[in-house]
This record gives sequence, C-alpha cells and structure tokens, in this order.
Amino acid sequence: MSAAGTEALGAEFVTRYGREAAVVCAAPGRVNLIGEYTDLNEGFVLPIAIPQVTHTLAAPRPDRVLRVASLDRRDDPAISIDLDRPEAPVAGWAAYPAAVARALDDAGHRVAGADVLVSSEVPTGAGLSSSAALECAVALALCALSGVELAPMAIAEIAQRAENRYVGVPCGIMDQAASMCAIADHALLLDTRTLAIRQLPFDVHGAGLGLLVVDTRVKHALGDSAYGDRRTACARAAAALGVGALRDVEVGEVAAALEEIAAKAGEEVMRRARHVLSEQARVLQTAELLDAGQIAEIGQVLIAGHASLRDDFEVSCAELDLVVKAAVASGALGARMTGAGFGGSAIVLAAATRLSEIAQEIAARFSAAGYGAPLCFSASASAGARRER
Repeated sequence: MSAAGTEALGAEFVTRYGREAAVVCAAPGRVNLIGEYTDLNEGFVLPIAIPQVTHTLAAPRPDRVLRVASLDRRDDPAISIDLDRPEAPVAGWAAYPAAVARALDDAGHRVAGADVLVSSEVPTGAGLSSSAALECAVALALCALSGVELAPMAIAEIAQRAENRYVGVPCGIMDQAASMCAIADHALLLDTRTLAIRQLPFDVHGAGLGLLVVDTRVKHALGDSAYGDRRTACARAAAALGVGALRDVEVGEVAAALEEIAAKAGEEVMRRARHVLSEQARVLQTAELLDAGQIAEIGQVLIAGHASLRDDFEVSCAELDLVVKAAVASGALGARMTGAGFGGSAIVLAAATRLSEIAQEIAARFSAAGYGAPLCFSASASAGARRER
C-alpha cells in the first residue's frame, strides 16, 4: 500500500475511534509454489508471500475489550469482544481477531484491550490465505501494544492454533508460517513436522520471468466435505503402512508402499497417497532447482503437480484445469492450481514478456466456456509480516 493509502487508513481510524492509531502492522497472503496437501502428512511445502497484505491499525484501551472494525465493511459498526469472557461466541470475520487474542492469552501472553481497524488487499475466497494474513497482522499489533516479543514462527503457531481451536478450521501451519517468515525474492521451504525453514532464491524478475496468479472467482461447495475426506484417506494410508504419517515413507520404498496401501485400504486411498508421496518428491526437486538458480526449470514440475492434484487427489475443477491448459498452450513454462482446490486460484510461470498475452488468453477461454471473468495479477516473492509504525 502506498504512503497515501496508509495515511487514509490512519484518517479512517481517527474517524472510527476518535484518536490516532499507535501501531500499524501488515501481513501478506501467500501462494504455494508446490507442496499441496503435504502439510497434512507432516511433509515439506514451498510457499511464497505475495505483495497483497492485510493492514491492522490499533491503539490500546484501558480495559480488556477488543473493538474491531473493517474498512472492507465500511458500513458495519465496530464489534466489541470482552477478552475476559472467552466463552462468548463471536460470529463472522471478527471471530479471527478474537481467536488470535484468546490464543495469545492461552500461550501465557495476556494482551491488553485494543481498538482495531483492518483493511485487506488479499482477495477472499481465492485460496490465497486471507485469513492467515488477518490473523498474523492482528497478532503483530496486539503483541506490539502489549509489549509481547515473539519470534515470527512462534506467532505463526499461535495464529494457527487460533484458527484451529476457536474458528474451527483444521488448517496446517503453512499459511501462517509463510505470512510471518517469508522474505523478498525467496521461497520458504518449510518442514511442517519440525518447523525448520530454509529460504531459497526465487527472484523471478531477475530471471526475466513472471508469476501470474489467476483467481477463478469460483468456490465449489464440494470443497468443504472433500477436504475432510482427503485428510481421512491420508490417515488410512499411513495406518495401512504402520507409520505415523506418509512423510515417513522413504523414496526407495514408495512403489512397495503404494502396493501395500492398495491391498489394505483400496485403490482410492492408494491414489490419494500416491499424490502425497509424489508431491513430496516434487517439493524437494523444486528446492534443488531453486538452489541451483534454475527457476525456469520448475515449470514442468508445476505441471506434473497439477496433474497429480487433478487425477490422483481429485481436488481440481473445470475452471482450474482450463487455466492450466490455456496457460501452457499459450507458452507458459508451467502452471498449476494452488491451495485446497475446488476453485480458488492457479499460478502461471512464464517469461515476463508473455504474461499479458497469457492472461488475455485465459480470460478469452473463460468467456468462451461461459465462466465469469477471472482476476489475473502478477506477483513476486515478497516480504513477510512487519510492523510499519
């Protein structure tokens, strides 16, 4: 956001609360380059933060009341949450900041009351982790107001617990870790079992490339129930092998493991496991390529990842498949869905000079298929959450 935009937010805070904000924090959304559903199996993921962020402005209160308002819901009044009554239900978007405050309390970091205003550039419902961006931006602001100093990954863990425990979404740690720990021009290789991270070079512009994010603007209802089904299938596959998670299958044992899963748990469970095990290998292959500075070469890995998500894990949809098909036909180096699937977004890696033409071709094919217009925007690996004032 420009300085003028932040200034306008500050003016809105004064209008809403009658005083100036004491802190301004920002946390980005993310796209996952490769490593879909591996986090459910304690494996590796490789996300980047995107330039779009959620801003949180906050000022302390003398009581334990959290008042939250959103510039994206300009006509809605501020919602008051009594932090000393954690059992009181909070509905809608305000459940996320309320959950963060309660999770901080649970972790032994008693936070002060605050007046909070949020404004987000991260598209909602697009699989770009708008909820994690909100959680992390609010957590940073509340910590700053309360004198709580925590490492970025510690905040990510608290934000994840907030979403799991109080919002009721069984998400993994990837989204919050990417929002908190990413650095510019790098991808974040995260071991979701140990939470070890490694920053890998991913300067697409320096390589003459571009990364296009395509929000299909659709979300199929099947996604909610199917997520749980996939999680259960992965657990059944691990149980069939007698391991704690599919992460524990060694590379040389994959073929035999898949045969055993098919025999004990059936063909469908085997295909779900095959995606996870092959996706784990794709994450590590991509990491090797990035370490070697071979960004363009990851394109074929992205394409293979999409095929696996489409055919073995069955979480793609017609709109996402069309994005990938159109992009590759238009000369993209690679493309795949990103996120949980059944709608949401896809990413396209291509020469920088081709991005505009590829976006136009995708839009034209959507129109010809009778779909609504997608939202296409370029992205780069960006900085993680930070306090701006």
